[in-house]
Amino acid sequence: MGTSARPLRVAIIGSGPAGFYAAEALLKHKDLVCQIDFFNRLPTPYGLVREGVAPDHQNIKAITRVYDKVAEAPNVRYFGNVTFGRDILHEDVTQYYDQIVYAVGAQSDRKMGITGEDLDGSFPATIFVGWYNGHPDYRDLTFNLNHERVLVVGNGNVAMDVARILAADPDDLAKTDIADHALAALRQSKVREVVLLGRRGPAQAAFTNPELKEFGSLNGVDILIDPADLVLDPVSEASLNDDKTARKNVETLRSYAERGSTGASRRIVMRFLVSPVGVIGSGSRVAAVTIERNKLIQAPDGSLRAVGTGNYETHQCGMILRSVGYRGSPLPGVPFSDASGTIPNVAGRVFQNRDEVLPGEYVVGWAKRGPSGIIGTNKPDSVSTVAAMIEDVPDLEGIRDEYRDPQAIINLLRAREINYVTFEDWKILDAYEMAAGAAQGRPRVKVTRVAEMMEIIRAQRG
Repeated sequence: MGTSARPLRVAIIGSGPAGFYAAEALLKHKDLVCQIDFFNRLPTPYGLVREGVAPDHQNIKAITRVYDKVAEAPNVRYFGNVTFGRDILHEDVTQYYDQIVYAVGAQSDRKMGITGEDLDGSFPATIFVGWYNGHPDYRDLTFNLNHERVLVVGNGNVAMDVARILAADPDDLAKTDIADHALAALRQSKVREVVLLGRRGPAQAAFTNPELKEFGSLNGVDILIDPADLVLDPVSEASLNDDKTARKNVETLRSYAERGSTGASRRIVMRFLVSPVGVIGSGSRVAAVTIERNKLIQAPDGSLRAVGTGNYETHQCGMILRSVGYRGSPLPGVPFSDASGTIPNVAGRVFQNRDEVLPGEYVVGWAKRGPSGIIGTNKPDSVSTVAAMIEDVPDLEGIRDEYRDPQAIINLLRAREINYVTFEDWKILDAYEMAAGAAQGRPRVKVTRVAEMMEIIRAQRG
């Protein structure tokens, strides 16, 4: 197995960063001969780099150049517009591939568990992100922006992204690859204040330094922070000595507090040690949110946790977006831990029934470790899973010879009349989007409906 006489056949389910890093790691093993096939639900590759990274972060999206080199390797193929569990089943991939890697991320959100959370106008931030990034699943949603205030729950980078997009000057966003329907809606937006609610203190915030510094350069936006919110308890103050990121965050936050209001037309208000405890409706719509002040207490293990003080405030708003964590969704036929929201694994090896390892099945990325880290975090994560895959190769039984021909899976997809997208097909769509963007002085204009994507590809396939 893994020689030119019998190449290792690998299927990667999902084509986001973790999947591409897994393929890259496999290709770097020069003494291993392998054939890698990606399967992705959407026609478009790159996962959250395309559908999650904010449109004003084009420098981050440049990582796709690395992924392109992987996808264009002679022993790598891409099958887009193929849904695992519908178009291709678990029993198919185990029949046609020696090893399977699940790289499906964390597709759903965690709820806050408070009253009124399901009112119209209360959304997970992931849906809003998908909407402004042109994800086909969310492009037809509408968000009511005919009100002055939006509350964003969370103190991570996703919460920062949605706050920034809501407050940004639409003329600045028009220079990015933000979805056209989102740009049109934001041009009509009446939102003037975005309030970020952090459960813990500024020293515990999860955002990164660059994300926070971006707030200070937003055109026509004030960043308002009550200086009292930046007074740290002794344990938090001491923690800054060992945490460079937290120390810089607190320094930047204090500089914003000192700056105060300049009279800008829009503002982002950053609150700390507060938690929403109930959403108040007017009819079926969000009208206000009740929040509780928190305090930090030290747990027996030395960590700090937030507990409510019984002091409450109510803030009127027209929309609340929650960014309080993400979790995976079960894949048909694949083990899933409801408790952790991940595919159960040890060192990337998938297992079921607590300790039964499934030979040849592996997991990478958020589906493996949960929603933590940034895009680059996925690289060492995937490398570690690939190390387990390589270690297991000598013990693999391998698939039957009649399924080993690379043409066999194509024959299966064609027999099922699956209109799959190759990487060459994607390059057709990519060129179309970039040409449309160049005509407007933008990086690209995204096509946001699958049917339209397929029509563009069909027309130019030749």
